[in-house]
Amino acid sequence: MIVLALVRCAFPGVAVSYEKPKLIEEMPDYSQVVVSSRFLAEGEKPHRIYSVPNYRTAFPDGNDLQLEAAMKWGVKPVKDRDDAEKRMRELVYMGSSPYYHVDPLLRSIPYLVPRAAILLEDIGKAFFDSLQVKGIPLQRLVVSSVLRSEEDVRKLRYYNSNAMERSCHLYGTTFDIYYNSYRKVEDPDGPSRREVSNDSLKWVLSEVLRDLRDQNRCYIKYEVKQPCFHITVR
Repeated sequence: MIVLALVRCAFPGVAVSYEKPKLIEEMPDYSQVVVSSRFLAEGEKPHRIYSVPNYRTAFPDGNDLQLEAAMKWGVKPVKDRDDAEKRMRELVYMGSSPYYHVDPLLRSIPYLVPRAAILLEDIGKAFFDSLQVKGIPLQRLVVSSVLRSEEDVRKLRYYNSNAMERSCHLYGTTFDIYYNSYRKVEDPDGPSRREVSNDSLKWVLSEVLRDLRDQNRCYIKYEVKQPCFHITVR
């Protein structure tokens, strides 16, 4: 209840009910999947942060593996932004939510297939939940990249010859989440919340992502040049 109250203070629109998008294909029932579902009881000590032993070994899923899943669950690559606008029966618009913020997108478009949109929302909810039980002030995740059109990939390769021509982002199944940038959730009527280091938040996020990966919800690659987790839905 504390979390919901804070979220509603910071984002009043979340109180409005909505329906999740219908999926292109029937999805497995993830309603029983639990990452961390309980808040601190009165007098209960905050849970410890464990992180993962090694980011590279915990999140090793390379492009070939992610591309196979992207081609299975994704849409036919869109040509450009106009083409994306015509594919609303297949794609979901990804504006910022109470759980994550979408950075200004220079080389991608804010759309995902419903399956990936639900995964992103679940990651954000699980991250909130985990912060709560660890006694850490709430933070929103920052999404740096989502769907890329063929035009986006051409432009990206013009500036960066190492960019993947067969990018998983082409299929609307893949998104990147920064691990060194977060958005603090403030109560507009309350005192400023204490600062938390990006390293601590990265440790918590890595626990959440490891659990979802272990539940076969996604493939994840730990990126270094671009400081993000590169995630494709399964």
